Amino acid sequence: MADAVELDAAGRTVRLSSPGRIFFPERGFTKLDLAQYYLSVGEGILRALRNRPTTLERYPEGVTGESFFQKRAPKNMPEWIPTAHITFPSGRTADEMCPTEVAAVVWAAQYGTLTFHPWPVRRDDVDHPDELRIDLDPQPGTDYDDAVRAAHELREVLHEYGDLRGWPKTSGGRGLHVFVPIAPRWTFTQVRRAAIAAGRELERRMPDQVTTAWWKEERGEKIFVDYNQTARDRTIASAYSVRPRPHAPVSAPLRWDEVAEARPRDFDLATMPKRFAELGDVHADMDDHAFSLEALLELASRDEHDHGLGDLPYPPEYPKMPGEPKRVQPSRAKREDG
Repeated sequence: MADAVELDAAGRTVRLSSPGRIFFPERGFTKLDLAQYYLSVGEGILRALRNRPTTLERYPEGVTGESFFQKRAPKNMPEWIPTAHITFPSGRTADEMCPTEVAAVVWAAQYGTLTFHPWPVRRDDVDHPDELRIDLDPQPGTDYDDAVRAAHELREVLHEYGDLRGWPKTSGGRGLHVFVPIAPRWTFTQVRRAAIAAGRELERRMPDQVTTAWWKEERGEKIFVDYNQTARDRTIASAYSVRPRPHAPVSAPLRWDEVAEARPRDFDLATMPKRFAELGDVHADMDDHAFSLEALLELASRDEHDHGLGDLPYPPEYPKMPGEPKRVQPSRAKREDG
């Protein structure tokens, strides 16, 4: 294998050094395989990332080596890749890369980026999300099939509260993500509130199978609706992103009629290009829609007024938020109160 190769990415040349470096030893996939994969699903990954501030999950030596998340745009990033100035919950700021062409994805793969983590905003308005993202996370004792059941009921919840339409995809692990394109009218706090309302309604309908409990000791063997994935600076792996697991799975966009029969391990760096060549991007029409959160926010207000259900805890690294309950593990709180 040559020391470097040049790849044509939609008319732009991207240099790939050490193309033969093994990134996935279990499957034998190389850095070149990774870059060619992203070229093969270029329209799909670009649709998921276009103009979004994006954090890079990098494995420079491959999946068995050290890794890190790169939020700030690398100093050596080409000038043709734009950035967006974003503010973290801490108040600190940074410029993050915002892919606008597939060459940016291939350039990131050159530096060992396996997974792309886009914000739910566009670079022209970084404070108002244009996607409601719901993460259905299987807890120990549950699996993908449990997530499927929750996803189908979530689909009904979304339909009933605002005639919302969600686009499902595998997480690349055992879970499912459902993305709803929304008008960029609401703040991160409001979008998170809508996600909590949807999660609580799903929990009411499936009390033995779904939970919104933030503390792991309270979740049990259920599907956790991770509402904090909608908090500022919390991101979800993009559609078509390769996940850092030995068999090189990818986060696979699905049609609703495929969700029950799909198996996450069926979608990987080797199989997705063929699927994409046959079906194209099955989420291609997402950007044609922009739904309203008004009905979910009204549900949140009713939950608070009628049932005393206010805010839920934020992640531990976040500053204390207005109206947030005590951020203390329940078992510890009992010991302190006792």
